[in-house]
Amino acid sequence: MQQLNLPTYPLKISKRSGKPHVFDIFRKRFVVLTPEEWVRQHFLWWLTEEKAYPQGLIAVEAPLQYNRMDRRADAIIYGKNGKPLMIIECKAADVPVTQDVFDQVARYNVPHGVAYLIVTNGVQHYCCFRGHENSEWHFLDHIPEYERIADNTNPYTQNPAR
Repeated sequence: MQQLNLPTYPLKISKRSGKPHVFDIFRKRFVVLTPEEWVRQHFLWWLTEEKAYPQGLIAVEAPLQYNRMDRRADAIIYGKNGKPLMIIECKAADVPVTQDVFDQVARYNVPHGVAYLIVTNGVQHYCCFRGHENSEWHFLDHIPEYERIADNTNPYTQNPAR
């Protein structure tokens, strides 16, 4: 798999039916190891290991509805109260992060109205924040720690992207 702009983690990889599979610690089962899954696994491990996101509050391939159509978000981060806080969209490392990708994750946010969106291809990572006071999205220069998003602290006022 392609080198990512993330640390390596001890992923459990095995062959099943001739295809590589990875054990997903979030879904507690083996899943086919696609290039997108490679990015998703590394990014979610990074969130738990480096940013203290609780593993039990991360839903992978989380179902949602948009315009009466069933969709799946790559990951949704929840608060301790069960309310969604962040939606993450992952792409394979060779897929460029374009406006279409941001539009996709924004559509996934319609039923939830979370304040944080992340788009990553494992090489580039973008985090956006939308405060309650307006509907404008602001790009952050970092991905906040879990406690900052859980307590609804506005990261833009303390560390805006330039």
